[in-house]
Amino acid sequence: MRAYGGVSENMGADSALDLMNSLLWNAMIVAAPVLGVALAIGLAISVLQVATQLQEMTLSYVPKLLGSALVLIALGPWMLGRVTQFAIAAIRTIPQLG
Repeated sequence: MRAYGGVSENMGADSALDLMNSLLWNAMIVAAPVLGVALAIGLAISVLQVATQLQEMTLSYVPKLLGSALVLIALGPWMLGRVTQFAIAAIRTIPQLG
């Protein structure tokens, strides 16, 4: 029997919260390298713009894009593996829910 939203009535609130906690932590860990590099590059370019008084708004886009692409190329397999492991673990818990 299904409750509203497609969640099994047998799934306890603690199981749902644990799954959501895992989901959010994994999302944060996977997104952190790309966001950190984009933040560092943006900060460095902002300091450079202030020091040189060059106020061009589009100057930061290309370095951020290149830095993010390099991080995705370098850490993409690890990110994909982490997300895949989470998905497999989540799918394996389905029989225990109902």
